Amino acid sequence: IKVQPFYELDIEREHLVEQTLEKIKQADPKDIRKRLRVSFKGEEGLDAGGVTKEFFQLLSEELFDVHSGLWTDKYGDDLNWFNTDNTWDDKGYELIGVLFGLALYNSVLLDVHFPLAIYRKILGLPLGLEDIMDDQLQRGLKQLLDYPGDDVEDIFCLTFEMTWMSMGEERKLELKPDGANIPVTNNNREEYVLRYVRWVLVDSVQTQWDSFQTGLMRVMEDSSLDLFLPEELELLVVGTPELDFAALEANTKYEGGYNKDSDVVKNFWTFIKDAPPETQVRLLKFAAASTKAPIGGLGKMDFVIQRAGPDSQNLPTSHTCFNTLLLPDYGSDFEKLKNLLGRAILECEGFGLE
Repeated sequence: IKVQPFYELDIEREHLVEQTLEKIKQADPKDIRKRLRVSFKGEEGLDAGGVTKEFFQLLSEELFDVHSGLWTDKYGDDLNWFNTDNTWDDKGYELIGVLFGLALYNSVLLDVHFPLAIYRKILGLPLGLEDIMDDQLQRGLKQLLDYPGDDVEDIFCLTFEMTWMSMGEERKLELKPDGANIPVTNNNREEYVLRYVRWVLVDSVQTQWDSFQTGLMRVMEDSSLDLFLPEELELLVVGTPELDFAALEANTKYEGGYNKDSDVVKNFWTFIKDAPPETQVRLLKFAAASTKAPIGGLGKMDFVIQRAGPDSQNLPTSHTCFNTLLLPDYGSDFEKLKNLLGRAILECEGFGLE
């Protein structure tokens, strides 16, 4: 009997989200936990890792976009937290759970900005006031708890009823029966904060969380996630923000006639190591579609610099699926490399990417 070492996923680009979820649902959970190998229908070529990486990139771009309707925008573009108003897209949240689990099993980093609270929820750990993402709300609740006087009711004028704006309308919720008529006092303020925090982090997103967890457990059931701390799980999913470009240089391969002593290559490393952190992050995203390093640092990442023709005014491009930077041979002209590479990574995100 021949054992298939891979879980084969053959899908159409035009129906990426729908077909991925449908095929995962139909698959035997044991097969899902094999190494993933992706193919796009109508496209030739064996997946040596690049197609699978592209698959995760495409799904991530669609599912983790803060403007997709799946996530609230109240915390800006740099945080993914469930949209409490989205009660129509259970499949979207379920697929996010599937994607999360597949990325863990296949050691692929995701460009997702989950707060630590989500990793704590995944691990079944209790949540508290420190997990509230709204800084102003967190400070207000902490001030209520820390207030030294015995006149909480008169000073804070709160009841066990919440009021907030949603989609242009004022909404109210009682945190306990008849909460609108129960004042918050010195004696019950801890209960108020506990109920408030639970509503924000648990009850208000329960529908979305249940769908996410269904997808995640489809892949991760019987796994040993509980061996990790929340911070460790986060590193496995999104990588480390510490970028050691000297380690990346030591591990880089060169193609097309370049080597580590080529003038343009030496200028490239001088430019990137002297660049400000935000430029370094953009370069990494431009060349590898990631803003963080894998576990173990950039020295563990395969990276290739390939010659992209002779000297020209062309901008560098990249094959992000293979962590390959396509760099024209600008020779020893450092200013030219600095200007053209700088334009490519700062102004032309997505230009020429394949």
